[in-house]
Amino acid sequence: MAGGGTAGVTPSPIREVATLHTVLPVVFAVCAALSNAVATVLQRKAALTVPSSQGLRAGLIADLLRRPVWLAGIVAVIGAAVCQALALATGPLTIVQPLFVLELPLTLIVASLLMRRHLPRTGWLAVTVVVAGLAVALAAASPTGNRTHVELDRWIPALAVCAGAVAGLAVAALRRPEGRARAACLGAATAISYAVTAALMKTATHVLEEQGLVGFLTAWQTYAFAATGVCALFLLENAMQAGPLVASQPALTLGDAMVSLALGITLYEETVRTGWWLLPQLFGVALIAAGVFALARIPFTRSLVAPDEEDRVAGVP
Repeated sequence: MAGGGTAGVTPSPIREVATLHTVLPVVFAVCAALSNAVATVLQRKAALTVPSSQGLRAGLIADLLRRPVWLAGIVAVIGAAVCQALALATGPLTIVQPLFVLELPLTLIVASLLMRRHLPRTGWLAVTVVVAGLAVALAAASPTGNRTHVELDRWIPALAVCAGAVAGLAVAALRRPEGRARAACLGAATAISYAVTAALMKTATHVLEEQGLVGFLTAWQTYAFAATGVCALFLLENAMQAGPLVASQPALTLGDAMVSLALGITLYEETVRTGWWLLPQLFGVALIAAGVFALARIPFTRSLVAPDEEDRVAGVP
């Protein structure tokens, strides 16, 4: 039957592929953020069941290994790493990393359920603001592109700039006493390290997909992202000890998203919308910042993420 109707028109394969390439990294990234949140809560819950010590105790890991809750937390950490790798393998860095902003709100929600702690109304409001801000920013930016290979001449200046920034922030932190400024500097250094780790992991996952395990184990990016990941964890622990969470967490959360955005554009040639679209993007970022600041001020957050902070401020050894 001839005619101009559209009832028999099938969806464009190109559109279906584009939609799939948007949905998959979002799903995997949210799963990674949720797994990290579960891991944080489970490991914190396990830590409360073992004897405390003022110094490093050799038997701590042995005690934790006998706690099924702690082992479940390790499984969640592994699951988060796998989900992040899948997200980076299937989507742009500029989509995946900003979604990790959800990790802090998810941690508080999971903790309120598993640890039977009450999240105040202001906390739920802040969670809503963070989610809304992230949705607005990503919808307005509409990141695209998924380059799989980055030439060495692109990596060298990017890594040099990031390493210099991390070193500069670390030196600046060491020159300041414990407090907000020191925590903010270390939080920003941690954010840069996390962003670089994700950028290197993205290439390493594509090497694994295309060249197999041998290629993955012989690629320099594999060892580089492992090294930067360890550096990020070291900086994170120091940031938590350096000062209040309200100083380090916003620098970490927003810094990771911003640096990842820059690396996605410069290294992987990903694109975001510009022009008047910058206005809703900035509005979304402002909402995220306001929500994260509010969450970082909640006592429940401090007791979960930085449990020793109040004692340290009070001068308790």
